[in-house]
Amino acid sequence: MVEKRMVLKSKIILQVLLLHVFFISCKNETNVSQIGLWKSEIRKTEKAFSDMAQKEGVARAFETYCANDVVMMRNNKLIKGKDALKAYFSNQNSSVNFKLSWEPDFVDVSSSGDLGYTYGSYTLSYRDSTGKEIQNTGIFHTVWKRQPDQTWKFVWD
Repeated sequence: MVEKRMVLKSKIILQVLLLHVFFISCKNETNVSQIGLWKSEIRKTEKAFSDMAQKEGVARAFETYCANDVVMMRNNKLIKGKDALKAYFSNQNSSVNFKLSWEPDFVDVSSSGDLGYTYGSYTLSYRDSTGKEIQNTGIFHTVWKRQPDQTWKFVWD
């Protein structure tokens, strides 16, 4: 009798473990499809951000797509918070003449879907005081954070 109970307990434990493994594997498949969706959301947000910078100006785009707790490094100084970002751009007299475009070469997102990052190439062009067009190119890296309203805002640039 005791032996039959042990065998029955072992079978129950094995079934519970198998169900657990099954549910874990289902969750991973769901996360894979969710990660693809989240990457797509970030890529679309990055495109809308770049499009706005070209159409409405760099300052407006950065103010629109930054999170309240944004941090940026410019000229070896950290700009912390949305108010500081606005102040930075308001002090950039020539930022109105800047044309900035970029596109991510790579997008990734955490398995929890709350943080992501992108990197790629950018082109910044402007006219100097003589009217000559100057172009600078480089690499950007942006960290994105999902907001409570489910939109993506950047927290590092």
